[in-house]
Amino acid sequence: MAWERTDQAFFAAGACHILAWVCRGSYPDRRIEIAGVRPAGEWQVFHVYAVWDGWAFDHSGWNPEPQLLAVNTEFEGRPLESIRITDDLAGFCATHYSRMPGDYWRDPLPRARDYVSRHRPPWVAVSSSSTCPSPA
Repeated sequence: MAWERTDQAFFAAGACHILAWVCRGSYPDRRIEIAGVRPAGEWQVFHVYAVWDGWAFDHSGWNPEPQLLAVNTEFEGRPLESIRITDDLAGFCATHYSRMPGDYWRDPLPRARDYVSRHRPPWVAVSSSSTCPSPA
């Protein structure tokens, strides 16, 4: 049933770690880290996202990392902290009891790659012609 969710819901609830690692792998020329959110002082993360130069990528697309943390803190109603994750995907899944791609009903990697490709990364300059209409 989880597979039938919209992409945003799928990657928000249960497959955020897959999306984060796919995001990092999609931009090998960038130093993208993986981070997790957890209640302050606890060990178990409940949300994982990719990080590049103060920007976070998760099911909501690219947003400033402090904004992502503030929204999650407000939603949870308790202090949260972000930690950098240095394990590979398999190590993370083993430690945090998360599913590897092969554990899903279907392979989530193509779905994650497609989702990443729909969001313009922050290092891509937006040309003025794409944001402002031409004078008539």
